[in-house]
Formats: sequence, structure tokens, C-alpha cells
Amino acid sequence: MNLFKKISDWFSSASRPEDPGYWISVKCNRCREKIRARIDLRNDLSIEYGGAQDARPTFFTRKLLVGESGRCFQRIEVELTFDADKHLLSREIQGGTFDDEQPA
Repeated sequence: MNLFKKISDWFSSASRPEDPGYWISVKCNRCREKIRARIDLRNDLSIEYGGAQDARPTFFTRKLLVGESGRCFQRIEVELTFDADKHLLSREIQGGTFDDEQPA
């Protein structure tokens, strides 16, 4: 019985990778609702190759967000550009504003 416990502990305590997500927080222009969204840096990004052969590629994503309040269906479009190391380079928004207060 002790052997199964050790094996179970070994698998459950194995190092888990850090969350590969980037969180954004926006505020709707119409109803002022705050909306949080997670960008999965492994799956949500599209690669953009530069014109120069030695230039490093960048990554791009576009998200459409709608609040959960049920009273406002304003679409908020967010466009994010990341560098090759997946650090944020630029961000644009339509239909809302970025809530720079970092989500918990």
C-alpha cells in the first residue's frame, strides 16, 4: 500500500509548467462593465514574419469580448502584438478601454 502512495505522490508533485497565459482587463464603453480575458500564448497567437530575412517574427492575436451582464452586448475588439519571446509589443482596442489595473 505504501508503494502506491509514493507513486501517487511522485506524479502529483511533479513540476507543472507555469501558466502560459497573458491576462487582459478591459472596460466596456457602453455599460462600463469590467471584463477579464486570458490569451493562451501557446494556442491563440498567429505568427507574422518580417520582411527582412534576419528579422525575428512577431505574434498577433485578435479577441472579441462581450460582457456577462446580459444587459449589454457591445463587442469589444482587442488586438495584441507580441515579440518573438512573447512579450507584449503593442495593443489596440475598439468598443472599450484597457483597465490597466492588473487582474488578480
